[in-house]
Amino acid sequence: MNTTLKIDITVKDICEGFVYNELEGKGLFGLSGKLTIQPEYQRNYIYASDGGKKEIAVIESLLKGYPIGLIYFNKVSENNLEVLDGQQRITSVGRFVTDKFAIKDENGMEQYFSGMAKDKKTKILEAKLLIYECEGTESEIKEWFRTINIVGVPLNNQELLNAVYSGPFVTLGKEEFSNSQNSNIQKWSAYVSGSANRQDFLERALEWVSKGNIGDYMSSHRFDKNITELKKYFSSVIDWVSSVFIDVESEMRRLEWGRLYETYHKKSYNPKNVSEEVHKLYGDPYVKNRKGIFEFILGGSTDTKLLEVRVFDDATKKSVYKEQTTEAEKKKESNCPLCALGHDANKEKIWSLNDMDADHVTAWSKGGATSAKNCQMLCKTHNRAKGNR
Repeated sequence: MNTTLKIDITVKDICEGFVYNELEGKGLFGLSGKLTIQPEYQRNYIYASDGGKKEIAVIESLLKGYPIGLIYFNKVSENNLEVLDGQQRITSVGRFVTDKFAIKDENGMEQYFSGMAKDKKTKILEAKLLIYECEGTESEIKEWFRTINIVGVPLNNQELLNAVYSGPFVTLGKEEFSNSQNSNIQKWSAYVSGSANRQDFLERALEWVSKGNIGDYMSSHRFDKNITELKKYFSSVIDWVSSVFIDVESEMRRLEWGRLYETYHKKSYNPKNVSEEVHKLYGDPYVKNRKGIFEFILGGSTDTKLLEVRVFDDATKKSVYKEQTTEAEKKKESNCPLCALGHDANKEKIWSLNDMDADHVTAWSKGGATSAKNCQMLCKTHNRAKGNR
């Protein structure tokens, strides 16, 4: 890959013909249309997502005469360039010059570019940027892009995949799932954690439809002219979840809904009964893992391991063990109640505490409390065989 250093391009040059799409959060063009600021493989604009601190810092750096770092352009043709590294900084400058946000002056007053003093405007517009123009094959450009950290904000996995498999499929996917103005975002956010700008919804949609093989799926669909399957599958999962669970809980946002959909969506559920069970389990002080409640219910409320039900503490186990062992020695039978009922060599065996497990006499799932009154010590073999009976 060949690089050429350019030191005579100013902020004014870059912002000539700058276009910013509010709906998609993209800085599209600059340099009088010659520069594509956000090619397909670039991430969405994220500098405004932290309250604008990063984009304000870019403008304040220019006003103080500080450099804003090296910028890299990919030379696509003689008259066409695209931003390889520096998209966030260039978009910040373009947004400010076109009055999309304000900064505070030395008196704490908000100022938009159009209302600034002439000398400050000039200082920003005439600031020169350090730009490398790069020429190389697509694979060379993509490999370089994969290594880039943009002003301390590293690319996440989905952003990297978008770069590697850029094309019409990624473009359409980002328009649907990475558009923060999409009216479906609020509904999706009940079941998916993250933000549109950082590709979290797109990543979940791809993860679900590909059964976890996102790279393979993106590779095989790279040049598709539609995302019909992706949208349909994602909608099917979301609609299924919202129909089964009529209550929305915060723990839902971190669940593997794609896997759960594949496993359980052919079963029928009564949403009213499901809701009652969710509320019951949320109110149960013995349930330690609320995230597991939803799969527990979907699976028929049998796999208590999903709930990490609170176990008996050591003091309770020692107390019950002592009481059972004392009584067993008097009767000359095993201190494991189930061994004592048997007819083998263990009928009279006294097990050590380490060879026994605490067990709910009445299973927790059937209303049994995790208390000393509902605790019995069983040998490990019998406890494991007893299960949830």
